[in-house]
Amino acid sequence: MNFEDFYWHDAIIKNITIDRNNPGIKDEIKLEIVWPDTEKRVHFIFESVYWAKMELNFGIVADENIYQARHLLNNDKDLIRFYSQWNGLMDNIKLNVYEIELSSTGGLIKIIAKGFRIN
Repeated sequence: MNFEDFYWHDAIIKNITIDRNNPGIKDEIKLEIVWPDTEKRVHFIFESVYWAKMELNFGIVADENIYQARHLLNNDKDLIRFYSQWNGLMDNIKLNVYEIELSSTGGLIKIIAKGFRIN
């Protein structure tokens, strides 16, 4: 399934976990999400994460709702900057950029990773 095939709008992030128990081998970011249409709770796991930026705001008494989530194009400025910092050492590794905008707090999560899976 493609990243944008999911109905992200109004999904709720209940938990964010960064797993670096095996650094460089298993670098994952796990979002525990409740889907708005089914209220089903799933773990959305970004695999082989190479870079992440999270602008999160706290102190607001509200669920962390997702406004929208996108799989960005290869011309994303953060992806270009990431590749350039590695001076060609990462050029043969295909990476994806995922961006999640939050409506409750105005936050933003951006992840560069090889892919994702759902548990």
